[in-house]
Amino acid sequence: MLTVTSANVNGLRAAAKKGFVEWLAGTSADAVCLQEVRAEEAQLPEEVRAPEGWFTAHAPAAAKGRAGVSLYLRREPDAVRVGFGSTEFDASGRYIEADLPGVTVASLYLPSGEAETPKQDEKYRFMGEFLPYLKELRTRAAAEGREVVVCGDWNIAHQEADLKNWKANRKSAGFLPEEREWLTRVLDEAEGGYVDVVRSLHPDQEGPYSWWSYRGRAFDNDSGWRIDLIVSSPRLAERCVKAYVERAASHAERWSDHAPVTAVFDV
Repeated sequence: MLTVTSANVNGLRAAAKKGFVEWLAGTSADAVCLQEVRAEEAQLPEEVRAPEGWFTAHAPAAAKGRAGVSLYLRREPDAVRVGFGSTEFDASGRYIEADLPGVTVASLYLPSGEAETPKQDEKYRFMGEFLPYLKELRTRAAAEGREVVVCGDWNIAHQEADLKNWKANRKSAGFLPEEREWLTRVLDEAEGGYVDVVRSLHPDQEGPYSWWSYRGRAFDNDSGWRIDLIVSSPRLAERCVKAYVERAASHAERWSDHAPVTAVFDV
């Protein structure tokens, strides 16, 4: 079995003080993909930077205190690559991948954007460069007899079932028509050719949501967004036997505004 978890930690140093260390010690995952780490490796406490039993790879952003992605793997990978060949984004702490036996595992933190601002333009530029890379990655992996799984905070709710208040967010970043159409292309066999494994196993479910605002009682009311996705090459997706959100038992027990998303593959 191969178990993969994606988690936006909303600042790894803060999450470590709220329960992330204990969660990591208890997880059965073989690969943990983190986003929004917001720290350089030297700034992380030892139990987070290099915990016993894990190989870690960190890709911080050049802009201090921003973004940052990491991989925690049960075994040392054959190779680790930061970025996807983008002049603009490779130093932004938004993408890292590693080759394990038979599978490439990646952690993605796609820009959140902000409708009708330069931040949204940045998001679209990232999306424009990233889709061709996803296609290239899958093609290259297939030629090597490998599968691909890309975990991360995609910052896009693909369908109406992926956020509680979709009607009120039709003009909000994360649910704009252009963003949703782009994600459809990622999941289109003729273009990206990837499978959203949570939605594949739960086609008729509202959510399950993975992010809730800290404002109001969003978590208690389960008024969230499903923006943390695990997508994989189709053959690997066919072997996904379980995919779920590790929702905290209570608001007080959360160590991030996101919850970990986990997929189990029978490989």
